[in-house]
Amino acid sequence: MNQVLQIVYLARHGETAWTLSGQYTGLTDLPLTERGERNARRLAERLRGLSFAKVFTSPLQRARRTCELAGCGAAAEIDQDLVEWNYGDYEGRRSADVHRERPDWQLFRDGCPGGESPNEVGTRADRVVKRVRAVQGDVLVFSSAHFLRVFAARWLGLDAAFGRYFVLSTASVSALGYEHNLSEPVIRLWDDTRHVES
Repeated sequence: MNQVLQIVYLARHGETAWTLSGQYTGLTDLPLTERGERNARRLAERLRGLSFAKVFTSPLQRARRTCELAGCGAAAEIDQDLVEWNYGDYEGRRSADVHRERPDWQLFRDGCPGGESPNEVGTRADRVVKRVRAVQGDVLVFSSAHFLRVFAARWLGLDAAFGRYFVLSTASVSALGYEHNLSEPVIRLWDDTRHVES
């Protein structure tokens, strides 16, 4: 019997003022920049021809607006587990500033004081993986970079800390799936930005 293997597409939200400045943007609910909106519309072109049994989005406006402009707003279900990493005391700060205080700090190893640990983000990602795998058909997920990086690690059965190896650009498209069967999860496409205006 030939089993049709699911593909899960991951869309990172478009550009915001803080993605430009390099500030950690967890739960701060920033809008997209004008270029962020243009690139979200280009995402619609990139996704044209694909069909999704389900679309999930973070409740944060940067992901919801990207989802809308990509033409998927009407079909999208908001999933609270898709919010970005809670950076706690590091919210709004740049990594260079944090490293001046804690030179060997690593987000994916140490987490954030007053915020989430990698394992806590991994637990949320596991819940999303479970929901997504229960869907019959392909799925599209809109969220933020660090959460999606942990999601990819957990999809592959790796610790959340392995998310540090999967960099994502704004308005990028990635795809997770399987090789031969459901016991072989893989990355099919990563950080595709061919459609994005530089």
